[in-house]
Amino acid sequence: MSDAFADQARTFIVKADDDGIRLDRWFKRHLPEASFALVSRWARTGQLRVDGKRCEPGDRIEAGQSIRVPPAEAPAPAKVKPKKERRPVTDEEAEMARNMVIYTDAQAFVLNKPPGLATQGGTKTTEHVDGLLDALQFDAESRPRLVHRLDKDTSGALLIARTSRAATAFGKAFSSRTARKVYWAICAGVPSVEDGMIELKLGKQPGTGGEKMMVDQNEGAPARTRYRVVERAGNAACFVELQPYTGRTHQLRVHMAAIGHPIVGDGKYGGLEAFLTGGISRKMHLHARRIRVDHPDGGQIDVTADLPRHFAESLQMLGFDPAAADALVLDETKARDTVEGRKKAEAAAAKDRRRARKGERRGRSRTGDKG
Repeated sequence: MSDAFADQARTFIVKADDDGIRLDRWFKRHLPEASFALVSRWARTGQLRVDGKRCEPGDRIEAGQSIRVPPAEAPAPAKVKPKKERRPVTDEEAEMARNMVIYTDAQAFVLNKPPGLATQGGTKTTEHVDGLLDALQFDAESRPRLVHRLDKDTSGALLIARTSRAATAFGKAFSSRTARKVYWAICAGVPSVEDGMIELKLGKQPGTGGEKMMVDQNEGAPARTRYRVVERAGNAACFVELQPYTGRTHQLRVHMAAIGHPIVGDGKYGGLEAFLTGGISRKMHLHARRIRVDHPDGGQIDVTADLPRHFAESLQMLGFDPAAADALVLDETKARDTVEGRKKAEAAAAKDRRRARKGERRGRSRTGDKG
């Protein structure tokens, strides 16, 4: 819309997808050439008008309103950041994106993300969910957008906003922790307490460029995970339901590894202990089974995602029943979030960590004897 900086003022009509956003945010979306300082000056001098009235950059606008933008000189080319062009979605990628959709309405999609597909792009990551969203725009005014993420090797329910209003509402739901997510995992070993809350602060591990997290009780960010053992295969492995009460990077993976029971297939945090014998897949066994969030138009979105093949096969090989996990009630009261519950969980976590360290020492001792 750089033609807005022509000799004559232009009038724009607010579209439905911009309903309720701040005026300065509208400029950032549609006229990025106009800096915040310039927009503020236009408002201060009365040159910027909404429905013919003076306005402020922080005012919220409504669909159907008219925005009068005064004429101005075009900014120097060097100051205009070139818009990054997205790679066109191929027919094959478009079909894959549409096949991932397990829920849709006017405000949202829920995808069942397969393991191995990143949520967003990055260094050397060219295939990702965000890059496929053009295939899901259909007849909407704007492109769908991500509101949360799943790790590349984690499968399952991923919520996508179809409008800016939905993106704002879902963003608030995740930041206020009213959105609820249930994950399924297969873990190595069996925790001594089968229903507990893990409260261990997490921070970035130095020297990894932020690619790996660690428990950091001094300077880390608070992180809380509810876990429940659904079934166990002797003492070798267990089928676990996980509910994160915070949204830290790799939270579930770090927390389970920290109590001595890494998620099967998670060599990054569990090392060799994260892999089972007997033909169990070496892929990550962590799946976002269910997501529930308030709908922007009222009511709720409540969706479950089917398991990927390797996870379903591992459950069958270990004798675990998915129906047993689905039968669990989504934790509403945070019953373990009590002083007594935290103390029990912390004591159990400490016991599991001591047991894990003792096992490591025995392993080193045996290796030394062989040498």
